[in-house]
Amino acid sequence: MTDCKRSRCPVACTLDLLGDKWTLLVVRDLLFDRHTFKALQTSPERIPSNILADRLKRLEREGILQRKLYQDRPPRYTYHLTPKGRSLGPVLQAMLAWGSTHVPGTLNKEDIEGLLKK
Repeated sequence: MTDCKRSRCPVACTLDLLGDKWTLLVVRDLLFDRHTFKALQTSPERIPSNILADRLKRLEREGILQRKLYQDRPPRYTYHLTPKGRSLGPVLQAMLAWGSTHVPGTLNKEDIEGLLKK
């Protein structure tokens, strides 16, 4: 589990865990039913494979996702949000609503859903 680095403030501690450039995008894609490494890697933002592997390990270690082996040779996994991970859904919905309203040039919710379900 992540230790709070800056303070014991819940916002600061949450940012220590989720506040980098990629982590919430991985959670977003898992919420949109992208469950394999390849599917996650081909999201619109094109996360580099080494960073994706690191974020998946961190999210698993923190209990936000679990991986399931679906092929032995070579080993391949699917990734699924735990209840703790799914509880981030409303946070991402709020970010989507805020960004759609306040950040010029962003897509609306329906466009995002269509893009991610391809």
